[in-house]
Amino acid sequence: MKQAVEHQSDILVIGSGAAGLTLALHLAEKTKVILISKGPLSEGSTYYAQGGIASVFDEGDTVESHVADTLVAGAGICDEAVVTYTAANAKSAMQWLIECGVDFDKDEEGDGSQPYHLTREGGHSHRRILHAADATGKAVQTTLQDRARNHPNIQVLERYNAIDLITSRKLGRPGNRVLGAYVWNREQEQVETVRAKFVALATGGCSKVYQYTSNPDVASGDGIAMAWRAGCRVANMEFNQFHPTCLYHADARNFLLTEALRGEGAFLRRPDGSRFMPEFDERAELAPRDIVARAIDFEMKRLGADCVYLDISHKPAEFVIKHFPTIYSRCLELGIDITKDPIPVVPAAHYTCGGVMTDLHGQTDLNGLYAIGEVAYTGLHGANRLASNSLLECLVFARAASQDIESQLGKIPMPGQLPAWDESKVSDSDEEVVIAHNWHELRLFMWDYVGIVRTDKRLERALRRCAMLQQEIEEYYSNFRVSNNLLELRNLVQVAELIIRCAMARKESRGLHCNIDHPAKLEHSGPTILQPD
Repeated sequence: MKQAVEHQSDILVIGSGAAGLTLALHLAEKTKVILISKGPLSEGSTYYAQGGIASVFDEGDTVESHVADTLVAGAGICDEAVVTYTAANAKSAMQWLIECGVDFDKDEEGDGSQPYHLTREGGHSHRRILHAADATGKAVQTTLQDRARNHPNIQVLERYNAIDLITSRKLGRPGNRVLGAYVWNREQEQVETVRAKFVALATGGCSKVYQYTSNPDVASGDGIAMAWRAGCRVANMEFNQFHPTCLYHADARNFLLTEALRGEGAFLRRPDGSRFMPEFDERAELAPRDIVARAIDFEMKRLGADCVYLDISHKPAEFVIKHFPTIYSRCLELGIDITKDPIPVVPAAHYTCGGVMTDLHGQTDLNGLYAIGEVAYTGLHGANRLASNSLLECLVFARAASQDIESQLGKIPMPGQLPAWDESKVSDSDEEVVIAHNWHELRLFMWDYVGIVRTDKRLERALRRCAMLQQEIEEYYSNFRVSNNLLELRNLVQVAELIIRCAMARKESRGLHCNIDHPAKLEHSGPTILQPD
């Protein structure tokens, strides 16, 4: 039998995207940090983010305008205080990134000055998106992860799955505080324990719960499921954003086409070449994502079409290649020259607007547990995320959480010895096919019944199927040793249930939640909050 392994640190950060890395780097100036990553350090949603980060840098723009645009996109249920806090702290968060070495695009002016090139995306009234060509996430991720790897106070553990949080309540100890987590070392295939004064969830969203998604494979809702099992409230899980434009091609799994294409003048066209967005919204292609995704979904279903087309070929080729080099190169590999040809696109699950409830410091309902980035529900996004507010939320709330944790570091003792993981009653599985089948079934019924357009009947069917899968998976989990696929499936089924329950509770259509049995908005509406038993 392998010897039990225990790690210890003041802070355990679970997740290695923009939120986790920013938090780790801020805290590492004062204390020791363990940062765990489910795959390689770079394999999260941040790396694949194309568009950019919203912040007021233009003299004609204002924080108030950024706030107003966010509130409009959020369809009336954003927390205005949170939106104001985020927009007001955006510029200083961006300046920290620039100091870290992220190289955002600049313009060459006639007077020799080099202001940042600001692009515009759907829902924004001004150009306020800082970007590094069309690979902003990659620039942010690689810059921050290099700094983290080289920081003496940060211990990076790659290829580790977080299994569950360890709390004083679960162990029968006084109070209700997080004490650490059980983690699965994928290389050694063994469960290890991490003891920590504070734990931060920076695990991203849960769009892998859907059949078609722009997200990488790791986006399986782990942090949301773990926090729920530990007793934390979640909110607004019904609001899953479907990105309107994912490349439709057999060899282009998950490849996203940034909203900045539409910001720079790309049109959406039917297969016959005609535009359709002006018929759905006066802002046409620059309408918020929920409107654009529903319009595409409507046209595809009406026409029986496999896809629609995104066309920027009317712009000068040099302009297109300069601003969208990643997209140009990738499409060219697939035989599509975006300077000449329209691009086939479909909507795909993209961003989780709900999550674990937190305050302005990222603190959850469980003492010592923080949630930052896409895993969290802060109140910023409301019923629909405004483009390029996501990486911004990671940066602003990671810094807020770091300040809150720093203020308590000297007051919180290291937890006492934690019990090792018990594997005495489980065996190796010879039924991996069960996991594969359940995985496929879950993602398919979520796409069909809890997708872009919903009905009461579809949601009821989805909940029944979800309950059956949960029972099967719990039996499986109780009897066999853990694996990556089992852990992710267990979390995805839990998160699917939360999405369905939130969707059933909202008896209206608002933002990203469209239920044709309840087409109107309610006069008095707010977040959908679920409380664990």
